Amino acid sequence: MNFEPKIVEWTEQPWNPITGCTKVSSGCVNCYAEKTAVWLQRIGNRRYTNGFNLTLHEDVLEQPLHWRKPRRVFIGSMSDIFHRDIPNDFILKAFDVMNRCPQHTFIVLTKRADKMETLAPEINWTDNIWLGVTVEEERYKERIVNLQNTAAVRKFICAEPLIGDLGEVDLTGIDWLVIGGESGSNCRPIEEDWVASLRDQCNNQDVMFTFKQWGGVKRKENGSLLQGEYHHSLPEVMRD
Repeated sequence: MNFEPKIVEWTEQPWNPITGCTKVSSGCVNCYAEKTAVWLQRIGNRRYTNGFNLTLHEDVLEQPLHWRKPRRVFIGSMSDIFHRDIPNDFILKAFDVMNRCPQHTFIVLTKRADKMETLAPEINWTDNIWLGVTVEEERYKERIVNLQNTAAVRKFICAEPLIGDLGEVDLTGIDWLVIGGESGSNCRPIEEDWVASLRDQCNNQDVMFTFKQWGGVKRKENGSLLQGEYHHSLPEVMRD
């Protein structure tokens, strides 16, 4: 192939009843959300008067109930729903809204996998909720075990930004693994061997594999070709 095929974005609609966060691991170093929040504060967006300080927006909680057309909804693109400072009752309210919106697909992604596992028994895991953990390098692989210990119907791993070799990974119960290299002026490198290893492990364990990008300063030019092939498969509900 002489062209870069379009990879469909796997989310369509952000839903941010929480804004702001704090850094918890190495993947947070070049946080896009923090930079975006600072810019939104500067231009006077009322949701970001606190900048990137953790802020709850109670009035946004029921927003998805008013969206009639089915959407792929990413909750917490500007935060982490399992942040330690978010009250449990607020988190449970958000999941209740997801339960009440079967027409939508909700993508929940966290680095706070310990709190996720602790709170999971109190959550109704309807099949329109995709629960995922970010695993950017080997020392955070315990998050995968936290995820596997939940009763979520749909489970995925986001290895983006992938900044280290994950080694051997037990993908039992995992539906999907998506990888991306870090982009931007301060990006850290990604190695082909890391990506190829995870591709092979997904193939061997019958897990869907998506490779989004090599990243880098010239992200678009670097593309996502891996050893002569593109890996842009997505779960059916994530496709346009």
